[in-house]
Amino acid sequence: MTKTRDESALKKLALQARRHIVEMIYIGGSGHPGGSLGAAEILVSIYFGEMNHKPDEPKWPDRDRFVLSKGHIAAGYYSVLALAGYFSCDILNTFRKLGSPMQGHPCMLKTTGVDMSSGSLGQGLSVGNGMALAARLDNKPYRVYVLMGDGEVQEGQVWEAAMTSAHYKLDNVCAILDYNNLQIDGYVSSVKEIAPLKQKWEAFGWHVIEVDGHSYPQLFAAYDEARATKGKPTIIIAHTIKGKGVSYMEGVADYHGKAPDEAGYKKAMAELV
Repeated sequence: MTKTRDESALKKLALQARRHIVEMIYIGGSGHPGGSLGAAEILVSIYFGEMNHKPDEPKWPDRDRFVLSKGHIAAGYYSVLALAGYFSCDILNTFRKLGSPMQGHPCMLKTTGVDMSSGSLGQGLSVGNGMALAARLDNKPYRVYVLMGDGEVQEGQVWEAAMTSAHYKLDNVCAILDYNNLQIDGYVSSVKEIAPLKQKWEAFGWHVIEVDGHSYPQLFAAYDEARATKGKPTIIIAHTIKGKGVSYMEGVADYHGKAPDEAGYKKAMAELV
């Protein structure tokens, strides 16, 4: 796939992804719009400007791997996979319908381009470590990208995996933490404080970069820095706005897992132009 870091082109892709997200979840009647909308720039930057992959050869052995550990934002993931050419955008609106490959959470057995079935939070980094170790054992050049949520890192398995990444010096692992400070029950800082994140990840032996998760120049600079960092894994703490792009969803915990009604759908689509 031809990569681009042209900001204008990427902004158009993120806008189209957001329109798909809102429509998919509205038609499906359920889903997770907040996190999907908030991670649009992260997903677009990874698939269009960073990873080595071939949508027409989804099992290419040397492809970079992507693990959506926060599997509930499947609508955002599917929209970007479709825009990248893994399957037709025409099937997006079968989201969460019986028999559709657009499952409510990603399934590698049903959906082209998905490298890990996910949905149970806290597991993605562990699987990413396994992929990265396999690359080392097989002398393969690919890198592994793992997108996690901030509520997710309240789970102990994440920190066990973080120790493993550092112990094995997995510098082909790049984790991205979607840090919007909201989870299903409210503010992450109120449910269970996870700060100071930078110092915690550094203490676990990681190279840490903090960025605006909606800035393409900052995201790409972070990916480049991660690739240049040797001997330790990298985590990019990406500060984002949950529900980004839809005014009444921005920063609202209620839209973690709530579909818009007809009026909300029309308002959202009118704003996403």
